Amino acid sequence: MDAQFWDEMYRSRDQVFSGDPNGVLVTEVTDLPPGQALDVGCGEGADAIWLARHGWQVTAIDISATALRRAATAAADIEGRVAWTRADLSITPPPADAFDLVSVQYFPLSLQPDHTALRGLLTAVAPGGTLLFASHDLADLSPRTEQGFDPGDYYQPDDIAELLDRDWTVLINETRPRTAPAPAGTHHTHDTVLRAQRLR
Repeated sequence: MDAQFWDEMYRSRDQVFSGDPNGVLVTEVTDLPPGQALDVGCGEGADAIWLARHGWQVTAIDISATALRRAATAAADIEGRVAWTRADLSITPPPADAFDLVSVQYFPLSLQPDHTALRGLLTAVAPGGTLLFASHDLADLSPRTEQGFDPGDYYQPDDIAELLDRDWTVLINETRPRTAPAPAGTHHTHDTVLRAQRLR
């Protein structure tokens, strides 16, 4: 699933996602004071736009230039509050200690033996900041799709929680019912959610 894959997916439809922010993000971030946020795999920008409208300064990254152009068009009213950035986390990690919130919503982060991309995201959280990682519950997913997508090849919240050291405290690591209807053509009824705070 490289840049070409995602660009073709976005170009195949006028709008891929609902345009609404993810329910997990809204639920978990509403009580946080606004600061610097990193929106990982921002897609068409709904989460980044919601964060910006709630006082956050957002760096929104995606591998798809098509998605980023679409997101920037939708964000005309919040000019200057979101930096739309094309990036591949497997090649370029985000800046260290830079973000009060690192939000990873349903982003297919590939499992790696050395955890390079994941460690880059963990390091990007500033001391005192929050990591928020949401995924579809594996119980709602087929083991492997006809496109060869295997959910077991990607990090789940439990995988990440096991890698956090004493510099972190896990606030939430749970499975919960979705707050919004499942995307068309899917059977997602539950989310798995990890919220952790970096202590130092």
